[in-house]
Amino acid sequence: MARTKLLQQGDALPDVTLMGAGNQPVRLKDLAGRKVLVVYFYPRDDSPGCTVQACGLRDQYEDFVAAGAEVVGISSDSVASHQGFAAKHRLPFILLSDEKGEAREAFGVGGSFLGLLPGRVTFVVDRQGIIRDSFESQIRVGEHVRRSLELVRSLASHAPPASRT
Repeated sequence: MARTKLLQQGDALPDVTLMGAGNQPVRLKDLAGRKVLVVYFYPRDDSPGCTVQACGLRDQYEDFVAAGAEVVGISSDSVASHQGFAAKHRLPFILLSDEKGEAREAFGVGGSFLGLLPGRVTFVVDRQGIIRDSFESQIRVGEHVRRSLELVRSLASHAPPASRT
């Protein structure tokens, strides 16, 4: 599979549907219309760096939710693997299985370390489905959490007031 260009600020969220918990399909565009999305691609469930990143997101999850965001993790691991990973580390956010690499290709997320590991990239997507930031680093896992939460909070402070019904 040839790597496409990594999506950047101003690009549209790709229309991708992946399998989530209970083997239920989840369409990213449907989620984006409701909340700001933090979509993060990671190499593998239960690997050291991925566990640190997931637990960092877990520990800040209420802050993401309070700022109007949902967190979505994507890797090529199976739905069953994701369910075990989420249960083991008490992960409250969505994990999606990209076993065929369709989402990685659509987002332009390639490999790192000479292509030996799937890439680690985090995207922040606004409610209109526009990517507001992308951050790629295999080793600076804490920076993925800090940077995305900072932008989510900024987007929340500039959001129009919610309509009252």
